[in-house]
Amino acid sequence: MIQRMTNQQIEAAADVLWDYWQSGRRTACLAETMRPSTREEGYAVQAQLERRSAFPLYGWKIAATSEAGQAHIAVDGPLAGRLLRERAYEAGLRIPFGANHMRVAEAEFAFRMAGNLAPRVSPYSSSEVLAAVESLHPAIEVPDSRYEDFTIVGAAQLIADNACAHDFVLGRPAPDEWRSVDLAAHRVSGSVAGKLQRDGSGANVLGDPRTALTWLVNELSRLQITLRAGQVVTTGTCLVPLPIEPNDRVVADFGEFGTVEICFGA
Repeated sequence: MIQRMTNQQIEAAADVLWDYWQSGRRTACLAETMRPSTREEGYAVQAQLERRSAFPLYGWKIAATSEAGQAHIAVDGPLAGRLLRERAYEAGLRIPFGANHMRVAEAEFAFRMAGNLAPRVSPYSSSEVLAAVESLHPAIEVPDSRYEDFTIVGAAQLIADNACAHDFVLGRPAPDEWRSVDLAAHRVSGSVAGKLQRDGSGANVLGDPRTALTWLVNELSRLQITLRAGQVVTTGTCLVPLPIEPNDRVVADFGEFGTVEICFGA
């Protein structure tokens, strides 16, 4: 679809969303004068958020990788977002809770890439994508939104808002045997210490985390973006998101693939 937003409108939308992200404020929606109406326009705004970061891009996230997740935010398919390096943390650290509005944590399979996957006309196959993977990691994503009610603004505005990207925690690499394991059937549990535990599996991520990774590669290819060596892709939550509050400790247990945890500040 043809992009109808001007460069000035794209910059203005990115300015608003970046300012709200940094200050912990929210808005009902973007003003009509700068509101994207297509996925392509949403991604154009999102790209300007990356340019406001002082660091090279850390990687990518995928939102709405389950039917329940898509229904919750009223979209008909997954959304890609950028993981910024300044929002990526080592496992076990205490990170600020801040003005987080969504207040959930998600247990996710993440992949670090070994090689570049450049845009091309034909879609990438799952085997081609997996051949470019360096390692599998347990991970925790802590999403957030710059909208007061992110469930009603639609796909274009959600994409512009970086697909609800916020904080991210990457665990240690899993043993290389992960390549011979059925990730769809693999069980994952997440817990908030002393409060609750939830279970899920890789099947909740577009049927298989590897399928989600392949979708992301082809979405970027369609947008003429290269997925680069060293970048991390987190593929979506394996279980119903865990509600969190300040001072909580969250643990995601991926069994033989390891655990990852994070503690929140006040």
